Amino acid sequence: MAEIVGFVGMSHSPFATMSPPADRSEPGGRFIADAERVRRAVEKLDPDAVVVIGPDHFHANFYDVMPSFIVGVERAVAFGDFDTSSGPVPVAAPLAWSVYDGLVDAGFDPALSYSLTLDHGVAQSYEMITGGIGLPLAPIVVNTAAPPLPSLDRCLALGHALGKALRSADFPGRVLVAASGGLSHWLPSNDPRDPALVGERRDALINGRADVEAFAKAREPRVRAMGGNADAPVNAEWDGWFLDQLVIGDPAAVARIGHDALEKNAGTGGHEIRCWLIGQAAVGLPLVWTSYEAVPEWITGMGSGTTFPVG
Repeated sequence: MAEIVGFVGMSHSPFATMSPPADRSEPGGRFIADAERVRRAVEKLDPDAVVVIGPDHFHANFYDVMPSFIVGVERAVAFGDFDTSSGPVPVAAPLAWSVYDGLVDAGFDPALSYSLTLDHGVAQSYEMITGGIGLPLAPIVVNTAAPPLPSLDRCLALGHALGKALRSADFPGRVLVAASGGLSHWLPSNDPRDPALVGERRDALINGRADVEAFAKAREPRVRAMGGNADAPVNAEWDGWFLDQLVIGDPAAVARIGHDALEKNAGTGGHEIRCWLIGQAAVGLPLVWTSYEAVPEWITGMGSGTTFPVG
């Protein structure tokens, strides 16, 4: 049986790797310093594998077919967007199959991938938490960027099913559960139903799979241009409330606010906290350590939290 050794939630941002701070005094400096503290704490836990739950930002999934959940079971490759690491990532295949089978047994229908592309939504936090891309992982990709999204309640239920699947997995090792995403940030629309989304950008969201590299190359300059604005919207008050709910062990309180209130308070990018809800529900423990820095220059409220002590 697998032993769950804890849960880590961590924000990601393209700017954390594109324009990392030189020291703690610069925007994002506290987040990066505390991410290193998390890495050292994880090293002491010595997990044998990590389940990483995170989103995709139209590097693997497009509107030709958009699944709510994907489990990767054999091959995974980091895309390398926004200066994150690229290349093959080791997959803990027996653990990943136990995750997939357990979710199916619980009444879920996740998509199954034998060859999964992971963009910065998974790869960046995975690398920061584990210190590289060498620890075997069981990847779960959650649709958080492309409406319609899985409901918050559905994500909580999947988290409970994931915890059960891990505890009964035929994997003789220590497993860390990690979630990547959030916290509050406001992004341009990715909804093809939006009348303002027209032309090449709309077509790329639907048909980008035909030339993913070209789509990414055209998009990255637009993302880079969004950085550096000290007045970009970040809702630090809401972010603090969200972390508080996980500290008291009540992710259901977050689910109860619903999709619309989440988007109003945390922005379109705030939907990534679905990954945190899944991860904490799977482990079933409250956060005992949190860190937060509002980084408008990165267009994001950057948070971290763990169910184990961080020195």
